[in-house]
Amino acid sequence: MSPAMNTLPHEQTTTGPPTGEQYLESLRDGRAIYFDGELVDDVTTHPAFATSARSVARLYDTLHDPEKQDLLTYVTPRGTRSHKFYKVPTSSQDLFESRDAIAEWARMSYGILSRGPDYKASLIGALAADTGFYGEFAPNVARICEEITDGVKFVNLSLLNPAGDRLKPLAQQRDVTMHVVKERDDGIVVRGARMISTGSAFSHVTFITQFVQAQQLGAAEEDFALSFFVPMNAPGMKFIGRPSYEHMAKRLGSPFDYPLSSRFDETDMSIVLDDVFIPWENVIAYRNPEVCNQIFLRGFAQRLIFHAAARSAVKLDFLCGLLLKAVEMNQVVNFRGVQVELGELIGLRHQIWALSTAMAAEPDPGPGGAAVPSSRYALQWRNSYGEIFGQIKAKFQHLLAGGLIQIPSSSRDFKNPESRRYLDAYWKGATATAEERVKLVRLIWDVLATEFGGRTEMHERNHGGSFEGNRLETYQTAQHMGDTTRFTDLVDQCMSEYDLDGWTGDVWPKWSNA
Repeated sequence: MSPAMNTLPHEQTTTGPPTGEQYLESLRDGRAIYFDGELVDDVTTHPAFATSARSVARLYDTLHDPEKQDLLTYVTPRGTRSHKFYKVPTSSQDLFESRDAIAEWARMSYGILSRGPDYKASLIGALAADTGFYGEFAPNVARICEEITDGVKFVNLSLLNPAGDRLKPLAQQRDVTMHVVKERDDGIVVRGARMISTGSAFSHVTFITQFVQAQQLGAAEEDFALSFFVPMNAPGMKFIGRPSYEHMAKRLGSPFDYPLSSRFDETDMSIVLDDVFIPWENVIAYRNPEVCNQIFLRGFAQRLIFHAAARSAVKLDFLCGLLLKAVEMNQVVNFRGVQVELGELIGLRHQIWALSTAMAAEPDPGPGGAAVPSSRYALQWRNSYGEIFGQIKAKFQHLLAGGLIQIPSSSRDFKNPESRRYLDAYWKGATATAEERVKLVRLIWDVLATEFGGRTEMHERNHGGSFEGNRLETYQTAQHMGDTTRFTDLVDQCMSEYDLDGWTGDVWPKWSNA
């Protein structure tokens, strides 16, 4: 048993969301991020993170824009304004309003930023609706959700252990797996590593829980059954990530060459917890496998996918526009085969938007009276989107072919008069100057073919889960919700209406072979 909980909420200031500048200032907190062999002093000025940090700050500024406030925000019970996806929805209307707010923010990055503050609100809305599930830690859940909602705080999620040895149980990998090393009167000390936390460099607080894919935590794994919030700058928290595409773009070219990777690199980092102290007030589950096994399934997963569906629908709008402009520029848009490819692409775009609409229109009942986005359609987004993204990339490759590669090494080639005259003569499109054509093709290249584009494709294909696991879960969910029984009942009904002698009821006339 854990020590008695202090159920009194902390004193807090409900000032509402920060402005963009206030958000940037909040990131200057001394967090320990290692990049390129050095400790980063300030992510808001470091060349690997600064421009992308400002892309997130721009989102926060829109929450203060009078023309956007009604679309993006709602008034919380404490009287502050917050992004609509932080709200616990109780109706389809609430979900549609959340979907539209998600899409509005997504348009500011053309659907590229997948893990912004509103994505992490998937967790907060699920927890806030379900505080009673956390027992003695329920007051912590309620207080933390209010603080995060009122401040529109950017929550970093860390759900997975390092790959390690999948054949061994957690207890046999204690050297790398997150676990409790000490229990104190005022909290716990935690050690281990976590992967992969997208958006870590730009977050305010990290939520860590033990989530073991394809299996459940057992009673003997209580040391690993933890869920808690921890500040980014907590002593012992270390962040180590992949290369920065923003940093590469600054070293290799300009925004003309890397228009997306230079400003929308949301970073992917792993976390090392080097004996990090977590006060009891920040814990929501402790040595409790049952709770940890269920956190992801009680509205959290459906909300994650709902956000992803809205964001990816915006991204498909952007990709449709890119391909349309490219074929128009080359004057091949009137070819029948090209129109067939475009029609299929636009249809795939419609499919993703329709799934997001269906998720809001037919919600499942959730904990605490919450309206949870439909599990059925959420699962179908997971089943389809990764494959759809691959199909779309192939369409660009088929229709643009070698034209994707006909680009100069950098924008500097246009600034050299000697090379510029050749570019102007031979790199132009049917309806575009060389500079206009290369600008568009570089944009397409950045979203699909740079290292940034490669990471994007891997992310889009895999962040919804494994190909096999998604389809298995779709089948098991259909069984759980009674769908499979309804399907077979319909067949049984049809077959009951006839036998060897003809129709079995009075609806159809007596059968005769004469």
